[in-house]
Amino acid sequence: MKIVFLEESTLGQVDLSCFDQLGEVVRYDNTTIEEASDRVEDADILIVNKLPMDERTLSNAKKLKYIAVTATGTNIIDLDYMKKRNIVVSNVAGYSTQSVAQHTFAMLFYVLEQLSYYDDYVKTGGYVKSPIFTHVKQPFFQISGKTWGIIGLGEIGREVASVAKAFGCRVIYYSASGRNHNPNYEQVDFETLLKESDVISIHAPLTEKTHHLMDLSAFRQMKSHAILVNVGRGPIIVEEDLAVAIEEGIIGGAALDVLDVEPMKENHPLLNLKNENRLLITPHIAWASDIARETLMKEVFENVSAYLNGEDRNLVTR
Repeated sequence: MKIVFLEESTLGQVDLSCFDQLGEVVRYDNTTIEEASDRVEDADILIVNKLPMDERTLSNAKKLKYIAVTATGTNIIDLDYMKKRNIVVSNVAGYSTQSVAQHTFAMLFYVLEQLSYYDDYVKTGGYVKSPIFTHVKQPFFQISGKTWGIIGLGEIGREVASVAKAFGCRVIYYSASGRNHNPNYEQVDFETLLKESDVISIHAPLTEKTHHLMDLSAFRQMKSHAILVNVGRGPIIVEEDLAVAIEEGIIGGAALDVLDVEPMKENHPLLNLKNENRLLITPHIAWASDIARETLMKEVFENVSAYLNGEDRNLVTR
């Protein structure tokens, strides 16, 4: 079996030597759509992350039998094409729950407590020159007693809800699909979540109902001090509208780990804002703690091993 990693660099520093026992392994740091045709030609198995898997990239993959996605989402997969070609696909779920929840709170507190401003104040000598022991030019609120609104109460959303509750928050949630009902937390409609939340975190998948859910109309219904955190999918937010909401003080700030287009472009509307302390953007790393990446690749290895042994494991198609 020839196993081809098309995007090894997206996995960070993680030991992949275990795959060598499964067959011939070829690794590419990254692969463009244009490069894919040559690289998949002799592959029996592909291991991918974000590269689209469809007729454009796979028409030359005559030997391909199986694709292992190193992620939970399978939106890169043309499932109809896979079924037409009888290509089996697997994914991995649940590997990054704690990692994403941790990053959610890290980003929230960075923006909420204006840590960029205070860090800069100290490191540029402001605190050395201060006549008093403290400096509270940028005020912030404590989340205990405040309302934390969650969009998408799946596994990650429930983990965030649990931690928020431990911090003393009232937790409410909105289910865009209308199918999620959790008796442990208060379910509300979208407008109520916007109006009552001091913090809103997004953990929902990208669907027709969540696409551009957070637009200028939504921001205008939020509290003026509210913080928005998005670790779900970038296109859930209209980024041009968010730029307006931050610059005009319509909301208190935002922290994003996902964007509409990744990596972001030079003319991105959220770059070079005047109120830059109200915005934090990280490069899609919430999922990527050391343990999460190790767990992910162990699961991918088990998925591939199971396939080679004729077993069904985490299959998306078969």
